[in-house]
Amino acid sequence: MNVKSKIIILLFLFCCYFSNAQFVKHHGQLQVVGTQLVDKNGEAVVLRGLSFGWHSFWPRFYNELAVNWLKKDFKCNVVRAAMGIEVGDRSYIKEPVFSKEKIEAVVNGAIKSGIYVIIDWHSHNINLKESKEFFAEMSKKYGKYPNVIYEVYNEPDYETWEEVKSYSEEVIKVIRENDPDNIILVGCPHWDQDIHLPAANPIKGYDNLMYTMHFYAGTHGKWLRDRTDEAIKSGLPVFVSESAGMEATGDGPLNYVSWQEYIDWMEARKLSWITWSVSDKEESCSILKKSANSEGNWKEEDLKESGIKVRELLRKYAVKK
Repeated sequence: MNVKSKIIILLFLFCCYFSNAQFVKHHGQLQVVGTQLVDKNGEAVVLRGLSFGWHSFWPRFYNELAVNWLKKDFKCNVVRAAMGIEVGDRSYIKEPVFSKEKIEAVVNGAIKSGIYVIIDWHSHNINLKESKEFFAEMSKKYGKYPNVIYEVYNEPDYETWEEVKSYSEEVIKVIRENDPDNIILVGCPHWDQDIHLPAANPIKGYDNLMYTMHFYAGTHGKWLRDRTDEAIKSGLPVFVSESAGMEATGDGPLNYVSWQEYIDWMEARKLSWITWSVSDKEESCSILKKSANSEGNWKEEDLKESGIKVRELLRKYAVKK
């Protein structure tokens, strides 16, 4: 390898490191302008990262060192803390103190690492009272940090948009009492696939809202991209807060062709995207094997096929702003 090639490689690695290590410092307070997520300077920004699995099943990964490893090695500029509400022995409903400790470990880790973090109310059901109490506490504690994004309802399943909208409006009101600025993500029916419903009847009266669409490339084809394109054309800001390359069950083979089609589509539209998930379950969407250390420092032999692929994807696009 000649000197010129070595210099180019070193410059590339430096740019990757610097842009990632200083990501929040560089981009600061996020906002929504039209349908686009932009930074403090009004420039379009794309968040790319990983979601932790349900905290109530895989709490061992909910720590600051794991967050820093995802930033350092996977080049994540955002992570998602998925707090399981009803499911699991240590769910929020059963153990709220433990649950908040785990979520806060990830949030604190993201703040220290200089990346963004999504506080995700990970449920398929409406729990209005509990959700309002939780987000009131989180927004009061973390509202001053530009790193924080709130996801108020992970994946409504059989609720109507009218029910989801009413619920979301009440939770948004609570958050905005403490935090007037940070981005809030709102889910939609049918596991975040019916994005056309909020497009036809969006929440009004609040700024910096985005609506979530989820895809699993082995199940969801072009029709979901087309539906999302129409929603964006109508003026709806969209954020892909959960996605992966296999079937919607979270298992089955990776569909590399369909997954890349989704990646190309999101990159072309400057849509932020999060991949599921940092966990070690015996299914293809869990990126880690049982051998993986709780605090990061994962070798390739600790990664499943999906982990190897998402690491490759995140590192490929990390140099982009």
